[in-house]
Amino acid sequence: MRKVKGFTLIELLVVIAVISLLVALLIPVLRSAREQGQRAVCLSNLRQLTLAWTAYATEHDGKIVSGVPFSSISMTHMGRVVVGGSWIGRAFDVPESRSELVENPDKGDLWPWIKDVDVYRCPRGRPGHAATYSILPAVNGFPVEGTLWAGGTAPGLREPVNRVNGTVLRLTRLTDIFSPGAAQRAVFIDMGQTAAGRGFYVHYLYPKWHRSAPPPIRHGDGTTISLADGHAEYWKWKGRETVEIPRVSIPVRNVFREQLEADYEPQTEDGLYDLQALQRATWGRLGYSAEQGL
Repeated sequence: MRKVKGFTLIELLVVIAVISLLVALLIPVLRSAREQGQRAVCLSNLRQLTLAWTAYATEHDGKIVSGVPFSSISMTHMGRVVVGGSWIGRAFDVPESRSELVENPDKGDLWPWIKDVDVYRCPRGRPGHAATYSILPAVNGFPVEGTLWAGGTAPGLREPVNRVNGTVLRLTRLTDIFSPGAAQRAVFIDMGQTAAGRGFYVHYLYPKWHRSAPPPIRHGDGTTISLADGHAEYWKWKGRETVEIPRVSIPVRNVFREQLEADYEPQTEDGLYDLQALQRATWGRLGYSAEQGL
């Protein structure tokens, strides 16, 4: 009678080890490929939104759409409260379901140009968030100290400090974008979650990240951003510090929102470089000495 040959225990262990090694090598590759695909979708969304942003201004005599999300109230420099629109409507403000989002007519001033709810959200966005993109505050967005709000413990409105050495800080018309030019002024950023009432907040006067707007890291330790000339870019943060800033998740209705425990001032050169790159793209310049900090 012939003996039936089979694997010895050692041979079986070797095969399992080889398979485990191949899987370990393959998983990062698959993750990277998935991220690359989702990043491509995100960049396409940003380009579409920026084209819609430009089209809105073109049809409104060069006036830029309000960059404040979900809000129908804004303040003029004289302190009067006025009713206004917003680029994105309350339909996207953490709806209970996709059907609720689709049925809600309040989708914002860019909706006539982009009637697809999926374009307002990156595939890598936080779960439950219907919109992940935010217009940066310099683009007719929420007033930021040093550009519209006075300083002090009780800020009040004053005449905007809105032009410094030829650079218009807070853009309200397409013609404001000239120094630096449109290829260097940011419009949209993928913050990875639905914006709070004032959008993605970027300081002008201080070398620090605002507590409500941690540097987005949902795209391979980086983020995606669009510029006023219509193109979109992937920004990988240079500093490990930027990626590793401590964050907290807070419950907001049926989702969680990520933020910092407090405003954060970078402690490394690479960390400061990342912050200042975004500040320059937002405001066109820094509102403080480049050597300040550290």
